Amino acid sequence: MRIVYMGSPDFAIPALDMLAQNHDVCAVYTQPPRQSGRGMQEQPVPLARHALEMGLPVNWPTSLHDKHVQQELAAYDADLFIVVAYGLILPQAVLEIPRYGCLNGHASLLPRWRGAAPIQRAIEAGDNETGMSVMLMEAGLDTGPVLATRSIAITDDMNAGDLHDALASMNATLLDETLASLDNALLNRTPQSGEGVTYAAKISGSDAHIDWHKSAAELACHIRAYAPYPGAWCNGPKGRIRILAAQPAPLPHDTAGQPGSFAGQDDKGNMLINTGDAVLCVTSVQPAGKKPMPSRNFLNGVQIATGDMLASDDSA
Repeated sequence: MRIVYMGSPDFAIPALDMLAQNHDVCAVYTQPPRQSGRGMQEQPVPLARHALEMGLPVNWPTSLHDKHVQQELAAYDADLFIVVAYGLILPQAVLEIPRYGCLNGHASLLPRWRGAAPIQRAIEAGDNETGMSVMLMEAGLDTGPVLATRSIAITDDMNAGDLHDALASMNATLLDETLASLDNALLNRTPQSGEGVTYAAKISGSDAHIDWHKSAAELACHIRAYAPYPGAWCNGPKGRIRILAAQPAPLPHDTAGQPGSFAGQDDKGNMLINTGDAVLCVTSVQPAGKKPMPSRNFLNGVQIATGDMLASDDSA
């Protein structure tokens, strides 16, 4: 099958590798290069770099609304466009180009978590499971009929990075299986329910800010949702600190202090912080300008007593 593949981040790479083994990937479309590194030089996005290393033709238009870009896409005479975390809107004129339409590998069990950040939002909400959906694209945001799904449990020790990697691999397999029986999958596609629709808004830096008045369980989900990047953060005694791993802990000595205050250390030396309802056991942190470290190592470098405010609620 002749395929134009569209994506941008690392998440899209496993599916490209899988599809290239069994199909003719005639072109790869990604977002344009971005400034990165010390010199802020423009660098291709991860999928573009990978596709170039594979020797595939790569295009990175700023928009697919341009008539010239649409003519180039039509010239590939593709059976399918496959889209995975591309980041650009496909207008109706583009959706109508390939013979079988455009398929999207989306990292949620649709209609839950339509939108840009389904992995983070599922963990943040405390969902017990999520998965991948293969959808026939239409003009609406992730509203098209579903051809295939596969689920995965979200465990208490799974952060966004872990779930990202698991779903990227699952997506590759699910897309490959869907294409192997595409006619049947298209015939039996299922319209999305109007019930249970939620939207996964794009992540901003302020989203990752920690509100210590929330419950310990909520904060544990919040921290996992933003680990390893961008990292849930607060303002500590020596500047901004990223909290990378934590879980609810019993209240020490049956007391609770002001949310955000230091509550001592557990028997392993891990940092304890008071929350809105209990205590959070923080095991991994990253102080400003430093590498990630165990929280006990961080405490060795600060002077703080039980009850002191380790982390303010100031989001500035």
